Amino acid sequence: MLSKKTRYAMKALVILGKHFGQAPLQISRIASEENIPKKFLEQILLDLRNAGLLFSKKGSGGGYGLVKDPSEIFLVQVLRLTGGPVALLPCVSLNFYQKCDECINEGTCGVRDVFLDVRNATLKVLSETSIADIIAREEKLVNVTGL
Repeated sequence: MLSKKTRYAMKALVILGKHFGQAPLQISRIASEENIPKKFLEQILLDLRNAGLLFSKKGSGGGYGLVKDPSEIFLVQVLRLTGGPVALLPCVSLNFYQKCDECINEGTCGVRDVFLDVRNATLKVLSETSIADIIAREEKLVNVTGL
């Protein structure tokens, strides 16, 4: 499962993506609209800023905004910045590899082989899905449901 930090980061990036090219958004507005605890959101936005995804502006009219177009920010980046590995098992992780304690031979482990396929499929989807794609999906869902 995704960590709360990752989910909140994605939600914040989506709202910032919807306002891309406009005035920066205040933390309090993002927290309120997305139901994210403000203190937690402050740390998440700072991490995203330090990673080069956001800019911040102080003072009147200040807040946060996206540095890049939402179509250039992919979910895999966000996940890795906030939540760690994409893989469900440590023995198939690209960046956080660890040998499984109970595994005798990784080369012949059927479970590992299946979760390697899962990791590859997940990585493909996350690497090809941008914040702009999420915004487009939300708009489509709103149109379909009529909400």
